[in-house]
Amino acid sequence: MTKTDFKRHTVTAALPYANGPVHIGHLAGVYVPADIYVRYLRSKGEDVAFICGSDEHGMAITMRARKEGINPQEIVDKYHNMIKDSFGQLGISFDIYSRTSNQVHHETAQEFFKTLYDDGKFEERQSEQYYDEEAKQFLADRYIIGTCPKCSHPSAYGDQCENCGSSLNPTDLINPKSTLTGNPPVLKETKHWYLPLQDYEKWLNQWIVEGHKSDWKSNVWGQCKSWIDGGLQSRAMTRDLDWGIKVPVKGAEGKVLYVWFDAPIGYISATKEWATEKGIDWEPYWKDKDTKLVHFIGKDNIVFHCIIFPAILKAHGDYILPDNVPANEFLNLESDKISTSRNWAVWLHEYLEELPGKQDVLRYALCANAPETKDNDFTWKDFQARNNSELVAILGNFVNRAVVLTHKYFEGKVPERGELFDIDSEVLNALGQVPKKVGDSIERYRFREALAEMMDLARIGNKYLADTEPWKLIKTDEERVKTILNIALQLVANLSIVAEPFIPFSTDKLRDFLNLGELDWSSAGSDELLAAGHQLEKAQLLFDKIEDKTIEEQVQKLENTKKQNEMENKEIEVAPLKDTIVFDDFMKLDLRVGTILEAKKVEKSNKLLQFLVDTGVDKRTILSGIAKHYSPEEMIGKQVTIVANLAPRPMMGTVSEGMILMAEDAEGNLRLIQPNENVNPGSTVS
Repeated sequence: MTKTDFKRHTVTAALPYANGPVHIGHLAGVYVPADIYVRYLRSKGEDVAFICGSDEHGMAITMRARKEGINPQEIVDKYHNMIKDSFGQLGISFDIYSRTSNQVHHETAQEFFKTLYDDGKFEERQSEQYYDEEAKQFLADRYIIGTCPKCSHPSAYGDQCENCGSSLNPTDLINPKSTLTGNPPVLKETKHWYLPLQDYEKWLNQWIVEGHKSDWKSNVWGQCKSWIDGGLQSRAMTRDLDWGIKVPVKGAEGKVLYVWFDAPIGYISATKEWATEKGIDWEPYWKDKDTKLVHFIGKDNIVFHCIIFPAILKAHGDYILPDNVPANEFLNLESDKISTSRNWAVWLHEYLEELPGKQDVLRYALCANAPETKDNDFTWKDFQARNNSELVAILGNFVNRAVVLTHKYFEGKVPERGELFDIDSEVLNALGQVPKKVGDSIERYRFREALAEMMDLARIGNKYLADTEPWKLIKTDEERVKTILNIALQLVANLSIVAEPFIPFSTDKLRDFLNLGELDWSSAGSDELLAAGHQLEKAQLLFDKIEDKTIEEQVQKLENTKKQNEMENKEIEVAPLKDTIVFDDFMKLDLRVGTILEAKKVEKSNKLLQFLVDTGVDKRTILSGIAKHYSPEEMIGKQVTIVANLAPRPMMGTVSEGMILMAEDAEGNLRLIQPNENVNPGSTVS
């Protein structure tokens, strides 16, 4: 089938785990390109179902719940709402954002499993799986870490190495450890149901390796070919867990569906939910061969969406297969890999709070720098440059000049076009080509290219105004200025169409001050979108310049995160032990608790403070080198530990009659050694 043969489109975006917020890596890899694609299809008048939702099962959820000391349901409720709200605020236009905890999903996933089970598509096996004897439970894939057998990364999971992307089984790991206790797990017998992927190997080779070499992205096709060439093996579709969808067959008590069996079925159950709300039939969106199914995912999910889920659909037999799986690579942050565990990320919900009204700037920057063919890097300086040098200086500047000049010379009414010169015809010809260029790039999933083509229209407009200089011509040739501004405004109106998939909030504003209703893609390229005499509203700035201070605050936020990580990971250095002493030497020390009555700085010393200390026996003067760590005011009234029988020592013209004991770390930071509770001055320390 060609693109034009499809009656409808089912577009899915990877279900985010409801164990944490969404960050810019997720957005650039999956959700922004998916939304651009869907908005374009809708503008063309296509029948589209845009499906997503929270993945609320699997190890990521239970691990987060264990870490926070709460139950998994509290975790998924918290993050489902956070993720859903953040997507909505960014303009990700899902038809439905569901969740896999919904009853319709449990029923759909169980029905799917039962169909395959009744058809004999599973292998029932008694096998040995890793078990944590201390925790007294079987260990699912993500509860096991070890050395990757393929790249030697020391922290590979039991199902996948996130360093090299290899799909693994827990028993493949070298030196495996339980993430629950840190102990080496033992093998213990259990029963599970396996999907024999090797039975689908020949079909997968024909469907992907031979059938999609020319139209799937090379990174996706290449990974699939590598897995298939390496030989596929049976994979368990059930797990020994208490959080998830119960396995609906006899003898499967205490077991749940493997998350990568149930999660993709979430696309189907969410479609059912959406169709029910609309009062339409869901089945054509998943079972009609005139439907084009497209999965938007990140590269770490390729094996699940291109090998395992299609094999499950094939085994069932009633469902269509994905026409394309345009997976992106990873986005790094300031030359470092985004890491949720290290908090090295730009979190969407924080961005929306800290840079209000800048949704389109983020959408634009992430699309312009999308990791479509290789890993790319997000930097705050590039983000600022994209806004100031492109959105403000090119797109915003052109729109503003065209509308402002129309108000200045013609009371905000679109002037009538007169005689065309060569420069006018060239601009109108270029205008007519832009929608097809943008659309063709989007349909080939080349969103960066499509964005550049859209921005070229604004560049054409800027150059046109600069070359024709209507602000000079108005003095001598008003009729010529009418033609120039008419054409410029037609370009602006077209931008409200072709820019909408990328920057929808800004195109809403643009249509408002063009006093123009929403137009679809079929209108794009026309040079008659605004009739002569049409009244424009007053111009507004589409984009504001982002100042250095705003960027510096974000960079500093990351620097603080980096310093915190370094402190947490830094090995604590301690001073070496001194020479051994005997007990009698220690007993010579008279250690007591004293209360500080007075405190002041020592003149001509940056280090010393002078104290009057009540030792319970007497009141004496003690000097201590802690002026850089404590002020005199905060020391008054404190109880401290002193060496009371130290020989008096002249210091800075004063005699010090003891020593205040301090704790000092490797970096020279001093802390008082104090009793936990107030005691009588003179209490001995032993």
